Amino acid sequence: MNIQPSLIETLSSLIETPSISSTLTEIDMSNLPVIHKLAGWFENLGFHCDIMPLEEPGKANLIATLGQGSGGLVLAGHTDTVPCDESLWKSSPFQLYEANNRLYGLGTCDMKGFFALIIEAVKEYLATPLTSPLIILATADEESSMNGARALVKAGKPKARFAVIGEPTGMNPVYMHKGIMMERIRIIGQSGHSSNPSLGRNAMETAHKVISEILNYRQELTSRYNNPGFTLPTPTLNLGCIHGGDNPNRICGHCDLDFDVRLMPGMDSQAIRTEISNRLLPIAEKDQVDLSVIELTPSIEPFSGQKESDLVKTCEKLTGYSAKTVAFTTEAPFFSKMGMDTVVLGPGHIEQAHQPDEFLPLDAINPTIKLLKGLIKQYCL
Repeated sequence: MNIQPSLIETLSSLIETPSISSTLTEIDMSNLPVIHKLAGWFENLGFHCDIMPLEEPGKANLIATLGQGSGGLVLAGHTDTVPCDESLWKSSPFQLYEANNRLYGLGTCDMKGFFALIIEAVKEYLATPLTSPLIILATADEESSMNGARALVKAGKPKARFAVIGEPTGMNPVYMHKGIMMERIRIIGQSGHSSNPSLGRNAMETAHKVISEILNYRQELTSRYNNPGFTLPTPTLNLGCIHGGDNPNRICGHCDLDFDVRLMPGMDSQAIRTEISNRLLPIAEKDQVDLSVIELTPSIEPFSGQKESDLVKTCEKLTGYSAKTVAFTTEAPFFSKMGMDTVVLGPGHIEQAHQPDEFLPLDAINPTIKLLKGLIKQYCL
């Protein structure tokens, strides 16, 4: 029989196994080493493990199930991390480091640490017959395409009644969050010698007009949509990056402008995309350039759970915190689409995620384990 590693050993092993996901193929990594580690540990605990390969090479989800029957509880997390600049870290991002009552490392709070805490919590119930299954879900590519969650929806599994996604929320239950769409406006003009502007059609000058129109549209969105349940109660539109031209003495023949929109519940990404295209078309026609609005990644719709749901109320009781909303995006809308009562709830804070010297506070460990035990007792025993 294999000896189960301690919590620190488990987390250390996960942190030491890089699993960066990125839209840039040159830094994107496989998550299979993390999936196989988790599968081995959960199999040792008596779980049945189903590794679900994705269409993308080197990517997979893990569905680990303890017990049988209908209903049950999903404890979910993603196995990938964002990219990092190692030069900005005080220690290696791929080595667990303890200092200042914190555990440092890439993925400690977002969100490999959640799996180590799940393993500690389930140990108490391994000899106890479950009346409903406990399902551990580990997904791929949450930080980039969300293809792992999309594959689950397509496959229609797992089937469960409740789902808790352990993203860093400071142990506050989250019942609603914004969605996101990431788009590119591509302008194709005509390059030429800069000494005579009439020789070309400057894509960057069109981009200047496009930006002005996009900012006007942003103002309209904030007046059209308002949900006081959010700290920032309106949608946001961020101009993220712009690339165009190749030399000062050439008329810019090509320009890309990338932006995102944080969608409020009730907003539809396709409708927003169509509105933007319709507003920019007259500019393109006047400047005699080709303009297209391109979806960079499939949109993630907003998540809107029920504040009075059984799971929300249970999480409020177990944590002592009232349910809230957040502006960041998770896999929750995919789980909700599969019919699960879903809450986002986990240790650590979003302010530590995607940052150098990411950490998980030591004083968050025992409360999280206690919470997970309470959820298992409530929904699986």
